[in-house]
Amino acid sequence: MRKLLIAALALLPVLLGGCGYNQFQRLDEQVNAAWSEVLNNYQRRADLIPNLVATVQGAADFEKSTLTELTNARASVGQIKATPELLNDPEAFKRFEQAQAQLGGALTRLLAVAENYPTLTATKQFGELQAQLEGTENRITVARGRYIKAVQEYNVLVRQFPSNLTAMAFGYKAKPNFSVPDEKAISAPPKIDFSKPKP
Repeated sequence: MRKLLIAALALLPVLLGGCGYNQFQRLDEQVNAAWSEVLNNYQRRADLIPNLVATVQGAADFEKSTLTELTNARASVGQIKATPELLNDPEAFKRFEQAQAQLGGALTRLLAVAENYPTLTATKQFGELQAQLEGTENRITVARGRYIKAVQEYNVLVRQFPSNLTAMAFGYKAKPNFSVPDEKAISAPPKIDFSKPKP
């Protein structure tokens, strides 16, 4: 009986390794690390916004509605708690994604409106903030790409046989991923008209 127990204990690591358990642990940590990088870059963007708003408010007649929209979007992002559980709740993840998209859109509109104020855009502080925001947006894109790849690997493991049996046994579920808000709009080819305007 004792020999049977020792043999079973010796085989246990082999069985766990073959069923994908260790791979689930590795990929779950990879997803969490990629998610932390995404959050870090979103936080950097959120931290730059108050400085940008303060700089823009100095422009005499800058459109207050644009600033209010940006401030409200930042506040709504701050209300969503980006806990590790967010990665296991598709609805909460979707709300987080929508809030970040709303903030990104408000920021884009603010920068577009700022172009109408040459004295503002010519200031050194505004130029530096704009460059930092552009760099941050690039880092967000890279971080999201890494997260998407990490989630893809994890979700494939959850769904493929025989590791899907391990996923069911231990309660591993597919993790939510970033999506495109309006896929139909971006899949339509742009309409370009090269005809000369009629006099």
